[in-house]
Amino acid sequence: MREIVTIQVGNYANFIGSHFWNFQDELLGLAEIPESDQVFKNHSLDMDVLYRTGETQQGLLTYTPRMVSVNFQGSLGSVSSRGSLYYQIPAKHLDVMAWKGRVTTHASEPLKRNLFLQSLNEEEQESVSKANDLDNLNNNSQAEIQDKDIVECLESDVQYWTDFSKVHYHPQSLYELSGLWTDIQDFDNYGLGKEAFCGHQHGEEIDDRLRFFIEECDHIQGIQCVVDDSGGFSGVSAMFLESIADEYPNVPVLLYNARNPSLHMDSKGRKQVISRNLHDAVSFSRLSELCKLIIPVGLPSLSGSRASQYLCIKDEKPYHSSAVYASAMHSFSLPFRMKQPGPSAESICTSGALDMYGMVKMLTGQMRQNMVAILDVAMPTPSLSVDRAQQSFLGNLQPLIPDIAEDVEDFHAVEAMNIHGAVTSGNRRASISEVKDAVEAAYDNSVTQRPKFSHLSASTCPLPIPLPFPLIFGNMVGQHGELLETPISGSPSRGSLEVHSIPMATRLRSSTAVLPFLESKLGNLRRFGIERGALGAPLLQSWGFGKDEVEDMGEVLSKMVTTLKPHLEYSSDSD
Repeated sequence: MREIVTIQVGNYANFIGSHFWNFQDELLGLAEIPESDQVFKNHSLDMDVLYRTGETQQGLLTYTPRMVSVNFQGSLGSVSSRGSLYYQIPAKHLDVMAWKGRVTTHASEPLKRNLFLQSLNEEEQESVSKANDLDNLNNNSQAEIQDKDIVECLESDVQYWTDFSKVHYHPQSLYELSGLWTDIQDFDNYGLGKEAFCGHQHGEEIDDRLRFFIEECDHIQGIQCVVDDSGGFSGVSAMFLESIADEYPNVPVLLYNARNPSLHMDSKGRKQVISRNLHDAVSFSRLSELCKLIIPVGLPSLSGSRASQYLCIKDEKPYHSSAVYASAMHSFSLPFRMKQPGPSAESICTSGALDMYGMVKMLTGQMRQNMVAILDVAMPTPSLSVDRAQQSFLGNLQPLIPDIAEDVEDFHAVEAMNIHGAVTSGNRRASISEVKDAVEAAYDNSVTQRPKFSHLSASTCPLPIPLPFPLIFGNMVGQHGELLETPISGSPSRGSLEVHSIPMATRLRSSTAVLPFLESKLGNLRRFGIERGALGAPLLQSWGFGKDEVEDMGEVLSKMVTTLKPHLEYSSDSD
């Protein structure tokens, strides 16, 4: 087994993480239900890659994510930072200095659990008491009505990422930055995040959390990080990643830097535009230096993008957009946990297993050293039928970041594609060989240039849709994610009660198509932070950056651009 440790830093990153772990929990649950589809029972995925086994002091076995979450104090809603499995472990208290003056205590009432969390608690109590078969039979209709109420409750009122999380967490997993509450609006820049990580022993404590999970790994394959790339949490993330690079220099770090679409909806003046553009450039430059592969995730309007052609997204709801990004993250990471068959055996459920080191090496170590990858998604992916092969994979794979060039000829492009749960003619589940043939046919019949190197991973297991998944599927999506000929009448959006699973396709590519994205970052840093008389220079100073540091960040971005520009490559060769 080659373990992966997951890190989630920031509120939106934890929204994505909550959906991601719900998918894993759903896979675990479906594998144990006798009446579930065989494709979930035989998914050939090693869940121990992401999970750890443990035991409480009462001797109860536990199975929890190997994960560290960092967020504001108070961001866990009604969930305890100690989780729900190890009640006897006390919270860690900070040293209190002697004070002879008057002491006033301010205490808030504990938040009430929403309907979904209440139902989880009831289910656990029922499983412990082991109700008889007659009671279960009588409760079936009641449970169905309750599910509808739960879905409606979540759709109308999700405030915290824990509101829809169905997973038990280890007490070492959930870390709140004391002194930083969720109602603070000024935690909006890199400098504040840097101070927060270094102050109040936060950095040391967060490092200890990560060390707990890494030291119990037998053979760690890498660390996957999901971080907010806007506001102070980008600074927290950079300091955390810097510490990781110092302590674990040989462990690959794969970084998703995520952006909440709702951030683009605020009306802002020129000063705010300069501040945001500068911050984006600073954050991207610093974070990219501290990982092996960086995957930007976040469209200004996910609802208006081609990636959402079969979806009904409300950009103002993090609960919605984070579900899409988590789905892509789950799909892309499947090769990291596919079980390897024996040397003479061939799995009928999976193909193209690849560990994190191999994936990073493939995308960043070919003809060019580009470490900024484009994540494309088709959600759900259409049928593999021959007449729609080109549309299925190339036309429907859409990028999840803005400013991506289209129809670019790149003779050094490299890509890793993953397709799982695909269907073919008659909505029949496609075999691994049919998936391979369809991809080959798609490229043969397409005017799009075939990449220099392409790796295909495939799995027969679709993306399971857990109960707390939002109502984001359009009325052209069927129960198993198939695309219907005619729309279903009624509500334009559908959720887990109507759609139980979907086929997915994701692609990670190293391509010159990312150049406009990188040039925008570089241009903003030069215009607002480096050039003589730059309007944002005082702002950068207030964030704790000197002139030399800003110029170094410009060099980092400039090198990324130069790496991808062919004419600059040729000119450097002639020197």
